[in-house]
Amino acid sequence: MPGRQNDPTNPTDLTPTRKTLISTEIDYEREGFQTGVLRIPYSHDRSAYGHIPAPVAVLKQGAGPTVLLTGGNHGDEYEGPLALMKLLQRMPTMQIQGRLIVIPALNFPAFLNGSRTSPIDRGNLNRMFPGDRNGSVTAMIAHYVDSELFPRADVVLDLHAGGASFNHMPTLLAALPSDPARRAEYLKLVDAFAAPHTMIMDLLGEDRTYGAAAERHGTLFLCGEFGGFGSCNVEGLAIVEQGLRRVLHATGLTRGDSPPPPRHDTRFIAVEGTRHYLFAPRHGVFEPCFTLGQQVAAGELAGRLFDPHAPWERPRELHFGAAGMVVCARSFAGVAPGDCIALLASPATL
Repeated sequence: MPGRQNDPTNPTDLTPTRKTLISTEIDYEREGFQTGVLRIPYSHDRSAYGHIPAPVAVLKQGAGPTVLLTGGNHGDEYEGPLALMKLLQRMPTMQIQGRLIVIPALNFPAFLNGSRTSPIDRGNLNRMFPGDRNGSVTAMIAHYVDSELFPRADVVLDLHAGGASFNHMPTLLAALPSDPARRAEYLKLVDAFAAPHTMIMDLLGEDRTYGAAAERHGTLFLCGEFGGFGSCNVEGLAIVEQGLRRVLHATGLTRGDSPPPPRHDTRFIAVEGTRHYLFAPRHGVFEPCFTLGQQVAAGELAGRLFDPHAPWERPRELHFGAAGMVVCARSFAGVAPGDCIALLASPATL
């Protein structure tokens, strides 16, 4: 449906004629398998009328749910993109009932650069929702997802990892709906994915994320962290691949598929506010006294922070503020004030 046209008699009428500046040859309503790109406008010194082509694939067969799968929200996280690239190899021969939209590397400039944020505008896509039609490259991507993809989707999965700065235990992240019927439907998907752990996340009030935006649209949203160090975790990749097959089957999209049985009965854990975060209080070199997956006690020594400019001085000892399991640990030994060093979680009851 064409947008409202500008009034040529009124020079101050600058109403946009298109909802989004990102275009694509993909027709989301067409039956069959399509591949193409999202053309993200990018005018710069060496390409006045250029764009960034971000690959996208769609498979639509008859009536049924729409499932949106994305990876590469951060460009240094690889388990999701690789699992989705492998899924793309199977999509032309898949038999489904509904629509499957797959974008392996959503923040494509960051993915090509192997960095958390975009090398073009330093945008962290997962902190820019709902985005901006007329904003930076990353803001335009967020706006396209929020205005064009979320309204079409019934179920959304966004696949993450710790990236270069973190190592994360393979964990599904969940935000449970308050409505009992939606909650039951949501937990069905959680059980189908069958990650070793499912974590109720506390982002300390952060509401600019992809997940927060998806929830505002009323979609069933799942996320997950499946490795780190800016590498591909073999175990994490297998969990993602098998979990995706089971979730697609549980939604009714791939009723004819026979996905592998779950390897885990997921254990629910929860991040409980700031007491489960360990932050660096100053610059230094951090010596950890814990390992990923370790159970720690409140007040237990977390590590020592050395001052490289005064190495003869006694290091500052940092202690955990609460008990829990270390689910995420910083990769880099060098820290600055405010850097997150570790994240804990405790057993949760639903």
